[in-house]
Amino acid sequence: MTEMTIVHLLRHGEVHNPHGVLYGRLPGYHLSEVGRRMAEVVAKAVEGRDIVAVWSSPMERAQETAVPSAKALGLEVITDERLTEAGNVFEGLRMAGRANVFRDPRSYLHFRNPFRPSWGEPYRDIVARMKAVVDDARAAARGHEALLVSHQLPIWVIRLAAEGRRLWHDPRRRQCALASLTSLTFEGGRLISIGYSEPAGALLRAGTQPQAEAALFDEAGKALPEAFRAGPEDEETPGPRSVPGL
Repeated sequence: MTEMTIVHLLRHGEVHNPHGVLYGRLPGYHLSEVGRRMAEVVAKAVEGRDIVAVWSSPMERAQETAVPSAKALGLEVITDERLTEAGNVFEGLRMAGRANVFRDPRSYLHFRNPFRPSWGEPYRDIVARMKAVVDDARAAARGHEALLVSHQLPIWVIRLAAEGRRLWHDPRRRQCALASLTSLTFEGGRLISIGYSEPAGALLRAGTQPQAEAALFDEAGKALPEAFRAGPEDEETPGPRSVPGL
């Protein structure tokens, strides 16, 4: 019988970010009190699973999300740079309020190509590194399960690639909530299903300020509505080689 392996992609919990900064890869951004509770809830949800490896992005918020689950499973956290947040030229800038980035017209240049995207790490590059780490985790946990803690955009684009969908998308429509699990199930080396769950969903707060690129799109949509009209296909539509396990 062919072995079944599951790779769970866990998004980190809520971050303490009172000034609404797009923090990206900046150091010093830790989980909020609610974020720490999310991490504990996830740990309780996964402690009975057959998880034999816990990997994490090097960012503090991801490490702090991974630790409770690793402890519950009796494992050590393995840090992997490939799970890190996507690069973004607006890193460190405020996305909303009077001092937001769109007060400077020079920012508009970064929206010249939303399909790549021109404001950050290319979607194809993110897919390549996420596919590599998923494949390595699948091999390490062969016949069992692995838990990989990462960030919203990397998790979402590898899911889009795995489903054969275009990589260009509206960040406000991602199905990748805080502390959510996107689960890739493999039969041998073949991806057979993709699942999604929100074990800490009860802690998600309604009306929370949009985070990261979602907030960026809220502001950009007001200033540059024409820049966000996607065609039926674009240069970032993945081929079958983008799909994990193929």
